[in-house]
Amino acid sequence: MAVQKFVLDHAFDEALFTLVGIHCNLEDYRLAYLINRVLGIALKRRKTDLDLSHSQATFSIFEWEDQKQLINWSLVSNICKKEEFQTRKFDSLFDSQEKIIKTFHLLPEYKTVNFLLKIDSEISTNKTKYILDRLLKIPQIATAYSIDSSMLKSKDNLIFN
Repeated sequence: MAVQKFVLDHAFDEALFTLVGIHCNLEDYRLAYLINRVLGIALKRRKTDLDLSHSQATFSIFEWEDQKQLINWSLVSNICKKEEFQTRKFDSLFDSQEKIIKTFHLLPEYKTVNFLLKIDSEISTNKTKYILDRLLKIPQIATAYSIDSSMLKSKDNLIFN
């Protein structure tokens, strides 16, 4: 009896999504509100934050599912700052504790990006340009640009489900 072997292409390895990097100093809820207004979508805060157990960091995430086009939109913070206390011991009478702020990044290769807008569909370049143009109309956004997801080393961090 002959053995049949099926070889699948790497088409299933690559998740199709569009990723936009956003530079701004707004709070996450304020940015989500402005994006909702400009793009006509309805991002809402997820009940639980995105938790990366290996880095001990949590990132705020806003999501919206477009029922008409069957596309999921996610706005996630790229930066998480945690405050920790470190004990310093001296050869003195007093031990002191020092506050240290540790910074974690969802995508370490894009440390200057404050927020990431992930669209779970590979959309056309015209639609991407339209989204970028609309985002850049928000005065508080310094810049926004498309990120090539195939070049990311830490794309596993972008799996939110």
